Amino acid sequence: MAGRRPTGTWKCRGRHERRDARGRATQGAVAEDAASDRRPVLRAHGADEIRQRLSREAARIMAEEGVHDFQAAKRKAADRLNLPEARHLPSNQEIEQALAEHLQLFHARQLPQTLLYLRRLALEAMRFLERFEPRLVGSLLTGHVTRFSEIQLHITADSPELVAFFLREHGIPYEETSKRLRFGGDRSEMVPVYGFLAKDTTIEVSVFSVTSVREAPLSPVDGRPMKRAGLKEVEASLEMT
Repeated sequence: MAGRRPTGTWKCRGRHERRDARGRATQGAVAEDAASDRRPVLRAHGADEIRQRLSREAARIMAEEGVHDFQAAKRKAADRLNLPEARHLPSNQEIEQALAEHLQLFHARQLPQTLLYLRRLALEAMRFLERFEPRLVGSLLTGHVTRFSEIQLHITADSPELVAFFLREHGIPYEETSKRLRFGGDRSEMVPVYGFLAKDTTIEVSVFSVTSVREAPLSPVDGRPMKRAGLKEVEASLEMT
């Protein structure tokens, strides 16, 4: 038939599409179709923007307010921005990246001095705890430190009580707690933790048995085994600065 369009050029239409008297889609219907096609893209773009805003705010909270826990920082960020807490939450890795960017933007001048000071203090603590084979973990290895950063050490002991006795013997007040660490295979364990102050900086010591220390727990940032540095490695890194 003359004037008939090839069937391959037709698009599927909704059952309520408006058409004129000659069977052609009206301008309004075409516009609605175009808007409908864009909605998933717009929603995805909006979700990404929300995640970025939450990441930046959570990073700011960690850097400027001393919040160490990623989940706590996310909740505070969602509350501050008046955003739904359960939707579009960024990953810990996204917040870690935002924290690195925040530190470079607002603390670039102080960051090298802060990192050097904390690593030197960590080395003193490791030498003090040398009999327990200390390993440095956490932000002092990644370099993403703030003035609130804690020094985190993994040590080895036959029993946690030996660590407590050692600290009491040297007249060091401490706080005894525990924390849950994740390992491979969806396994988690509660680990004894001793916290004490050195020059107004918190040193957090997690105690592992001789056998359990062989397996590094998973990082809360990327879910991979934590990077750990022994005494000799920390000494060598400081010699290079």
